[in-house]
Amino acid sequence: MKRIITMTVNNRPGVLNRITGLFTKRHYNIESITVGHTETEGVSRMTFVVNVDDERIAEQITKQLNKQIDVLKVVDITDQAIIVRELALIKVAVTAATRGEIYTLIEPFRAAIVDVARDSLVVQVTGEPEKIDALIDLLKPYGLKEVARTGTTAFPRGSQRASSTNKSLFII
Repeated sequence: MKRIITMTVNNRPGVLNRITGLFTKRHYNIESITVGHTETEGVSRMTFVVNVDDERIAEQITKQLNKQIDVLKVVDITDQAIIVRELALIKVAVTAATRGEIYTLIEPFRAAIVDVARDSLVVQVTGEPEKIDALIDLLKPYGLKEVARTGTTAFPRGSQRASSTNKSLFII
């Protein structure tokens, strides 16, 4: 089962390496990782998507992550009402005849053309991973030249209380 785990960490060299090393040592497969700055200087937010066999393993991962020195807060948000987004850049082969079709095809996905070349277009799309999968499937017959996806980032909706494991906020 897929689990979405978010954490806030001190933004220091080697933090990402230590956290991914923890996953590696315990043979947990990471499906995606996104990392970025938060509203607090020196603090970053990481979003991991992991595939685990049961909730006991997800709980174990959360506890182990919380033991890491630079980890400030760990939350498994999978079972909450959340907003999930991903960004993809898709380079599609085009001809003069198919260029118009592709413009029409991407419009319902609220995707945008961000680069045009004589023989290709680069389409940018954001949304839930299933939406991106659907657009990629529709574009496959035209010839995908390259696909780059950011991985999942997620956020709880509204003012939900997270069932989290918190450490006291300690920023050095």
